[in-house]
Amino acid sequence: MALIVLTVVLALVGFIWLPSVQSDFSARGVWDAICRAAGAPASWNSQGTSRNGHIATNVVLDRSMAHAAPADVVGRGATLALNNCTMCHGARGMSASNAPNLAGQYPEVVIKQLQDYRSGKRGSAIMESLARNLSERDITDLAAYYASLPKARTAPTTYDESLPPLVRVGDPLRNIAPCISCHGGVDQKFGAPWLEGMPHDYLTTELRAFRNGQRRNDAEGQMRNMARAMTDKEIEEVAGFYARKAAAEGH
Repeated sequence: MALIVLTVVLALVGFIWLPSVQSDFSARGVWDAICRAAGAPASWNSQGTSRNGHIATNVVLDRSMAHAAPADVVGRGATLALNNCTMCHGARGMSASNAPNLAGQYPEVVIKQLQDYRSGKRGSAIMESLARNLSERDITDLAAYYASLPKARTAPTTYDESLPPLVRVGDPLRNIAPCISCHGGVDQKFGAPWLEGMPHDYLTTELRAFRNGQRRNDAEGQMRNMARAMTDKEIEEVAGFYARKAAAEGH
């Protein structure tokens, strides 16, 4: 009997009380509460939708996006980058401003973000304006060019170095997965960007945008679910760690 009572109490705490104290909690039934606590979507038929029902992204990731491109595709991408991208992202994909570094970035990452900018699913006055004029071929060529650049990014993060807690193990009690499980190191989730060496201000800006829902082009709210529970201190700690990976190598 004691075990049964304890199980019921723990279930109520985990599935009802803990979700209810979150600022964005809405009581829509026991099933929603269980799914939220387990980190699973309440409906498997609403892929890519945000919490307010709007489509978060129209992009369907496909393994063909990651294939190595022939030289003519890379060359055309280089010309497009020279005319459109170098002012912010650097002549060789390494930014001197608060724009993300693109040298060696996974091609499917660049393709997805450019398509989201083009459709307005990810907001930026500059990027939306530039992407609006890009064709499917332009986007593929640009992604191939940046993927082909010398990998100025540092070696993947591993457990052999000192890692912030959220990077290393996450926080299961707050439904935060470890960064290293998706963004390289232990594993790389297809479509998740390489973060090592990214500008500190860019990382903090994007994490805060995910946290407050300003950025919402992540399918099924994956990043929003992670960032929603992060404190300002944790955001600074994670961003500082990834940014220092480049500083340590002189980039």
